[in-house]
Amino acid sequence: MGAKEITKTVAMVCVLLLAGLCFSAGPVVAGPRHYEPTWQSLSEHPIPQWLRDAKFGIYTHWLVSSVPACGGNGSWYPHNMYRKGTKQYDYHVKHYGGPEKFGFKDFIPMFKAEKFDANDWADLFKASGARFAGPVAEHHDGFAMWDSKWTKWNSAKMGPHRDIVGELSKAIKARGMKYVTAFHHAENWYFYPVWDKRFDCSNPKYSGLYGPIHAKGDKPSEEFMKMWQGKIIEVIDKYDPDFIWFDFQLDRIREDYVDDFLAYYYNKASRENKEVIVSYKDHDLPPGVGIVDLELGRMDKLTYHCWITDTSVDDQGAWSYVQDAGFKSANTLIDNLIDRVAKNGFLLLNVGPKPDGSIPELARQRLLEMGAWLKVNGEAIYGTRPWIVAEEGPTKIGKNGSFNERNEVSYSGKDIRFTCKGDTLYALCLDWPGDEVRIKSLKRLHDGEIKSVSMLGSSEKLEWSFDGKRGLTIKCPKEKPCDCAYAFKIVRQYPAVGS
Repeated sequence: MGAKEITKTVAMVCVLLLAGLCFSAGPVVAGPRHYEPTWQSLSEHPIPQWLRDAKFGIYTHWLVSSVPACGGNGSWYPHNMYRKGTKQYDYHVKHYGGPEKFGFKDFIPMFKAEKFDANDWADLFKASGARFAGPVAEHHDGFAMWDSKWTKWNSAKMGPHRDIVGELSKAIKARGMKYVTAFHHAENWYFYPVWDKRFDCSNPKYSGLYGPIHAKGDKPSEEFMKMWQGKIIEVIDKYDPDFIWFDFQLDRIREDYVDDFLAYYYNKASRENKEVIVSYKDHDLPPGVGIVDLELGRMDKLTYHCWITDTSVDDQGAWSYVQDAGFKSANTLIDNLIDRVAKNGFLLLNVGPKPDGSIPELARQRLLEMGAWLKVNGEAIYGTRPWIVAEEGPTKIGKNGSFNERNEVSYSGKDIRFTCKGDTLYALCLDWPGDEVRIKSLKRLHDGEIKSVSMLGSSEKLEWSFDGKRGLTIKCPKEKPCDCAYAFKIVRQYPAVGS
C-alpha cells in the first residue's frame, strides 16, 4: 500500500469514527447513577418521564380521625381535640366527655375498616383517569397504615388489623398505575401537647403514637428522627413506592437524616432502573432535589420548573372524611386540572374515605365524572407539554401559590388553556364557547401553518379561518361531545427547510 492509499485509509477511518460519535444513541453509561447524601448530588435527580406524562393522580387521607368525622379540617382533629376554644375540642367534650377522659388513642378500636376493598379503590382510581395513586402512609397523628416493625401503633396490629399500604400497593400496581405513599409524620413531634400532664399524650406508655415526651419548643430528638427515617425506608423496602410525597415540617428534621434517606431511595431506584420522585413543600428541600408541592393552590402563570399541587375533592379542605363536607363540582375539578397542566403543573387529588373503608358516594361520582371527561379529552392532557403560551381569557385566579383555592373562580368559554404534543396544539376552552370561538394567542402562528382543526370527541367537520393579526376563528360543532371543558385539536404543518 502506497502513501496515498494509507492517507485515504486513515481519512476514511477518521470519518467513520466521527460519524459514530455524531450518530450514536448517546454516551456510554458505565452503570447506574450514584447519589451521594449531599444536596449538590441529590439536586441532579431528574423529574420522572412517567410523571411528566401522567399529570393526574389520587391519594387518600384515610385516618383514625375519620371516626369522629368532625370538620373543618378533619385530619387535624387529633391536634385540636386537646386545645380548648377550637370547634373540634367543643365537639369532643360534647360527644366523648373531653380529652382528659377520652384520648385520641381511644378512637383506634373504632376504626374498623369493615368495608375496605383495595381492589375496589384501585378500580375507581383507574376509572377516574388517574395514572398514579396511593394512601397517606402516616399522618401527623402517629398511626402507621402498614405492618411496621418500628411501632405497634399501626393498622396491622390495631384498628383495621390489615396492612393497608401493602394491600393498596398490590392493587394499584396491578392496574398499571404508579404507586404513591404520603408521609406527614415529621409534624408528629409538634402535634400533641405531650408536656401537658392532664392528657394521655403525656404518658410515656403512649409515646409510640403521640411522640416522645419533651418540653414545648424543643427540637426533635435523635430517637424521633431515627424512627422518622426508619419508617420511610421500611415502606420503601416493603412496598416499593414510585412517589414519596411529604407534607410540611420536613425542614425540622436534621439534614443528615433527610439526605441519607433521599440517597438511599434514589440509589435503590437507580440500581433497579426505576424512575422515582419525592415532593416537598415551601423550601423544605433545596431546588432540584424533588418537586415542589403547592397545597390547595397553583401557579398563576406558566413556569420554567415542574410543580405539583395537592387539593381535595371535598370543598372545605377537610382532607379526611367529615360529616358536613360538601364536594367540588366535576366542572371545577376538571378546570383546575387543565389549568395546572397548561402551566407546567400536575394534580394530586385527595379523597377522604369513611372509617369503614367505603368512599363517599358523591366523591366516587366526581371521580367517575373526571374519568368520563378524560376518556374523551385525555389526548390533550396525558403525554403533553406546556406550549409557549399557557392561557388566554378574562378570568384570573388572584393570589399565586399555595392556598389560592380559597378564592376559587368560575371560568367562561373565553378562558382557554394550551398544551402541545409533537406537531399538535390543543386549545381547551374551560366552558362551552358558543357558536364560534376566536383564539387570539394563535396569531403568533404563520400563514399555512395550520393543517387541520377538530374538537376531541366530535366527528363534525369544523369550519375555521386564520388571520395573522386576529388569530384562529373556529365555528363550534352543533353537538357538545362532553360536559365541562372542550378541547380543540390543531394540527400544524411546516414547509421543508429551504423550499
